[in-house]
Amino acid sequence: MKRLEEAGITTGYRATINHEVLGGGLEVIISIEVSVSDLKTLEELENTIAAYDEVIEFRRLFATPDYHLRVLVADYAAYEAFQTGKIIGIPGVARVISQPTMKKIKVLD
Repeated sequence: MKRLEEAGITTGYRATINHEVLGGGLEVIISIEVSVSDLKTLEELENTIAAYDEVIEFRRLFATPDYHLRVLVADYAAYEAFQTGKIIGIPGVARVISQPTMKKIKVLD
């Protein structure tokens, strides 16, 4: 382990959290398409979404869709509240596509 650290291969350590115990039993994968191209609006959109506790992964893509998110919430009602209260209505958001996770087959987290 020490050699891996010294070589820069190991960059840190972290705790793995059981989100289901904390009430995050539903994982939803979200694709977002945007309707704007000005950098200020996109930066505001990214800052807003990245600040949400429910968002556990957030990526900007090179193609359509423009963004990919993984979100953890308690249940479908909590996801509906998240989507309608926090995502829809953000300036620049044109389309939101939600895909609830049925089963995790392989996770590298």
